[in-house]
Amino acid sequence: MKETDKFTDSNLMEGMVSVRAVLEGMAGGTNDRRITELFYAEDRTKSHAKELAWLSHRAQEYGFPIHICPAAEIDALCIGNTHGGVLARCTARSIPTLTESTPLPPNGFCVMLEGIEDPYNFGYAMRSLYASGADAVILSPRNWMTAAGIVCRASAGASERFPMYVSESGANAADIFRAAGYKIICADIADSVPMYDADLSRPVFLIVGGERRGISRAVLKKADAVVRLDYGRPFDGALSAASAASILAFEIYRQNRSSTQE
Repeated sequence: MKETDKFTDSNLMEGMVSVRAVLEGMAGGTNDRRITELFYAEDRTKSHAKELAWLSHRAQEYGFPIHICPAAEIDALCIGNTHGGVLARCTARSIPTLTESTPLPPNGFCVMLEGIEDPYNFGYAMRSLYASGADAVILSPRNWMTAAGIVCRASAGASERFPMYVSESGANAADIFRAAGYKIICADIADSVPMYDADLSRPVFLIVGGERRGISRAVLKKADAVVRLDYGRPFDGALSAASAASILAFEIYRQNRSSTQE
């Protein structure tokens, strides 16, 4: 069995960072995921009494039980081994389809990720995008949100805080964002300009393809600019899609610092 096969349909949120992110999403209405039950290691009940008390209040507020149990019981349920004695079983998150009527931020920064082959890398990209100030993530129909627990942990909870939408294709998403006044930016090599020479002012829709397939011609034809990442030395290797998305996102943040800090 491939390592990634065990991540399919995983809505177990491991660790306090992930659990807090889900609770924030529940409180803020970012998404419709809900905790159905929470497991808490009995050897933490005294050393983390305030944390348990806080969780108990949230459990009463949202109507889910807390099971105090041996850590070995949590180990048996988890995919990873960094749960720290806290595990939540959750419902799946429904991700709406991107349409012409989807409310988009008027001066926003949104990103579409395609072709990332690993849920950890997908989560790492989400973490960087959230930190850079991105407003929403657009997903292709095949994405890693079925492995929500892994993605949430890798993203330090960012994936649960993002508005997300699914688009049937990058070209369709580009058309919707262009109609909303967004600049379409694609990351690729052919006919590209260096990232630092491109106008990345908001509102901007960034499309990043995977290392293997890149971005389709149909999508590239929609671009206002195709940008590349120049290297500091000769190097034939390509950066991962997650790394490229992170670097581009922070350059977009850099170019828009004045407008985002007003």
